[in-house]
Amino acid sequence: MAATTADEVWALLRELLEAQKETDRKFQETDRQLQERVQETDRRIQERAQETDRRIQERAQETDRRAQETDRRIQETDRQIQEVNRQLGRLGGQWGLFVENLVAPSCERLFTERGIPVHMVSRRVLKRKDGDTLEIDVLVVNLGHVVMVEVKSSLRVDDVKELLEDLRRFRHFFPEYADHQLHGAVAGMRIEEGADRFAYRQGLFVLAQTGDSMRILNDAAFEPKSW
Repeated sequence: MAATTADEVWALLRELLEAQKETDRKFQETDRQLQERVQETDRRIQERAQETDRRIQERAQETDRRAQETDRRIQETDRQIQEVNRQLGRLGGQWGLFVENLVAPSCERLFTERGIPVHMVSRRVLKRKDGDTLEIDVLVVNLGHVVMVEVKSSLRVDDVKELLEDLRRFRHFFPEYADHQLHGAVAGMRIEEGADRFAYRQGLFVLAQTGDSMRILNDAAFEPKSW
């Protein structure tokens, strides 16, 4: 085996140095690539974070908008309820005037014309007994008859049914009229279709507004029922 010369040794050293330089260069390139990747990852993370923040803000704004819209609708509903209550109050006032000024004063004339002479007309009668209550809009009385009148702004079939139930309860609340014939009547500022015919078939008087006065709709052949 031939001895290694000094030139060969230097040549080998130069190769080693070049190899070391190449290794360092590759390490630096790898480090640079890693830094670029880290920076790119950071950039993407920041972009996603910003996008997430943007979406969160948009959703928060949408939630606020919907909450404001809900509040607006609630306020509008409250306003409508107040308007309905105002109209109901006005209607209640009209109903009271209807009872006070038209129905009650007409009862004496109307029932006298039908053979039931009237001695007393009472308005808004309230009777409590055994924890129960009976309310009567107009109560017409003479020595032998009692007429219980239910007054409605708009008379419906259900109102007629309620009066029939109250007529069955009447003598429990008013035993003093045990010897009187008890009749029923309904009166309405307006009468829904069919309510008057249903009341007639149940043996009730039907009173309706005609201009500034009241009249009984029942014909001459009508026979009132006694309870």
